[in-house]
Amino acid sequence: MNDIDMVVGMGEALWDVLPEGKKIGGAPANFAYHVSQFGLPSCVVSAVGADALGKEIVENFTSKGLNQLIAEVPYPTGTVQVEIDQAGVPQYEIKENVAWDNIPWTKQLESLAARTKAVCFGSLAQRNVVSRNTINRFLDAMPGKGDSFVVFDVNLRQGFYNKEILCNSMKRCNILKINDEELVTVSRMFGYPGIDLQDKCWILLGKYNLPRSIQHLS
Repeated sequence: MNDIDMVVGMGEALWDVLPEGKKIGGAPANFAYHVSQFGLPSCVVSAVGADALGKEIVENFTSKGLNQLIAEVPYPTGTVQVEIDQAGVPQYEIKENVAWDNIPWTKQLESLAARTKAVCFGSLAQRNVVSRNTINRFLDAMPGKGDSFVVFDVNLRQGFYNKEILCNSMKRCNILKINDEELVTVSRMFGYPGIDLQDKCWILLGKYNLPRSIQHLS
């Protein structure tokens, strides 16, 4: 392996609590897992509580052979309560002030960042200042932007985002992952709602000087 070789998924690791039972969720953890299935060295970075749910997440990642830097913090492990309404549409309640809101900055994270070739992070894990600061410190500690892939997965959830977080994240990434619905929401926030989706993408490419691409998902 090269000195710079890791692919990191950083942010929320949680349980989706469905009517039929619970399953592990969190876009960054899913990203790190799927990367590992291609044979690339990957690692998930998050936090869990000192509780049974947190222990189960760590054991699940370990059983899959997934590298992890999962801090144990004095907050409950994150959960998302999923209910199905009368129309069959799922409704989500993402619990607040949980472990992944409070990912601490550590020497181990600093060391990991220095050898990270690619990282994926989102807006949801930045809703709390602790995890937001840790994500930004991780990006600061990575090799130069020209040598790394920095993927911002917009991933808007409930009201857990604002223009400042989105702007900063888009300035820091060189690959932006966004779907149609998110693109419409972002364009309204930024003041250009009346143009087609392709032009919205070109505006973001130019405004944030994205040197690689936007991954646009319909």
